[in-house]
Amino acid sequence: MHFNKISFRVRYSETDQMGVVYHGNYAQYLEMGRVEWLRSFGISYKNMEENGVMLPVISLSINFKKSAVYDDLITVVTKLKKTPSVRIEFDYEIYNEDNEILGDANTVLVFMDMVKKRPIKCPDYILEHLENL
Repeated sequence: MHFNKISFRVRYSETDQMGVVYHGNYAQYLEMGRVEWLRSFGISYKNMEENGVMLPVISLSINFKKSAVYDDLITVVTKLKKTPSVRIEFDYEIYNEDNEILGDANTVLVFMDMVKKRPIKCPDYILEHLENL
């Protein structure tokens, strides 16, 4: 479906004493991918929140294949899995600069009313952006 790519270098602070990226940092890498995926459609988390919508993660799964190390150039490919409803689901692939797959992942998030703290359907403006592709 719709996808986006971002690339960045692994910072020293993201590694352990062996110079390998600490596994907990991958959740942040996936978030970076999602944020930029939305931004590529003219949608920002900031604007969603200003309109009373938040997107908490309700499921996160990562399959590690190879370690990333300090100063690697990482590419995160973020793909929308299906048309969003109350939930929005993304698949990811993470590569190093040699185009070796470091891992794949999946997240599920839910659209939520910030005031009522209740799930809501995907805002129409997001669906409209997806339909216009």
